[in-house]
Amino acid sequence: MALSSMTGFARHHGSSGPYAFEWELKSVNAKGFDFRMRLPPGWDDVEIVARKRATEGLARGTVYANLSVKRSGTTQSVRINDDVLASIMKVAADISKKTGAAPPSVDGLLAIKGVIEVVEPESDEAEMQAAKAAVAASFEQALQSLIEMRKREGAALGQILAQRMDEIEKLAKQAETAPGRKPEAIKAKLAEQIAALLDTSDRFDPDRLSQEAVMIAAKADIREELDRIASHVAQTRELLSKGGAVGRRLDFLAQEFNREVNTTCSKSNDVELTVVEQFREQVQNLE
Repeated sequence: MALSSMTGFARHHGSSGPYAFEWELKSVNAKGFDFRMRLPPGWDDVEIVARKRATEGLARGTVYANLSVKRSGTTQSVRINDDVLASIMKVAADISKKTGAAPPSVDGLLAIKGVIEVVEPESDEAEMQAAKAAVAASFEQALQSLIEMRKREGAALGQILAQRMDEIEKLAKQAETAPGRKPEAIKAKLAEQIAALLDTSDRFDPDRLSQEAVMIAAKADIREELDRIASHVAQTRELLSKGGAVGRRLDFLAQEFNREVNTTCSKSNDVELTVVEQFREQVQNLE
């Protein structure tokens, strides 16, 4: 399976009878999967199909789906809401009697919200059902375009992550041969510690000297950390090759890399493996 990014964009439009419509899909990074839709009034039936297909086709990311619909060849009509108008006129008459104020003008009454209603013409049920089916099919095409874009992004990320693995492996080998781990370096460090002990005390403490020697040797030993880094590199390459929704597992490995590298860097001050942070940042984009 191919790797997929969590970011992408797609747009698809179509028409059915008097209806023209357009889907716009956008996905961004997220810890899990979240699908959010904006639909025009009267088109809620489309959500069930669209949500089901999005859940089947995507594993991670926040996906925003927006549908816009226009109906052509129809004329809106304007009508007066007689009940609202009658209530307003009654209230206006009562106020006029109590205060002596002039009655409201016609344009003033018509400007009150709810008095005038813009009415859409009745829709043909068969045309509406055919349009909803076409809208659902259009969503499927928009979703496939989004998935393809996420895969293209994922392929590019896969190449970057593979390069980061090569760099980490190279730096780990450098750490293994770091000058601080060589016997002569350890011997020099031990001699330095012995001199410091003799300068601070007239008494020579063999036990303290032994402890210092053990600590120096332990600090120079990064064999365990390097073995784990090599294991993480192998696992990462396997996941990159396998593909699919591996973002969470790679994110976990990025944290493990960070832990081992921090320890390695503290023991080998002459080698810095900051490329792990670059690896972790790119992993955050994978599905």
